[in-house]
Amino acid sequence: MAKVGRPLKYADIQELQHKIDAYFEYCDNYVILDEEGNEKPAPKPYTVSGLALWLDIDTETLRNYEVKPEFLGTIKRAKQRIEEQLELGLLTKNQVTGTIFNLKNNYGWKDRTDVTTNDKELPTPLLYNLYENEETDKEIQ
Repeated sequence: MAKVGRPLKYADIQELQHKIDAYFEYCDNYVILDEEGNEKPAPKPYTVSGLALWLDIDTETLRNYEVKPEFLGTIKRAKQRIEEQLELGLLTKNQVTGTIFNLKNNYGWKDRTDVTTNDKELPTPLLYNLYENEETDKEIQ
């Protein structure tokens, strides 16, 4: 049976990994110009959509690569790196709403509240990773 559809943009895993590494390096070394025109380091946050743009594909195509066994590990590692940065944002930034939104919508995180009875104090809701079913120690404010 003949294959249908457009051929993959990245048929070679090493080429894809090289482009992914270049995206993270670009973000880590991003600079802006200050008022005097001097370069100032301003690392860009990692995003799934930013990675897709860097790879010159859309986010749906990136998700499609993830389900192909030969690309699964490569894409999952890249998304794990993005997720780690988002998770660290919960601990280091004052504005966590966008980070929480991203983790919930792109990584399967959700709010969980434990309900108890007998007049016991209810715990603070925790954000946890649905896929790994592990609680974090980050309380939602």
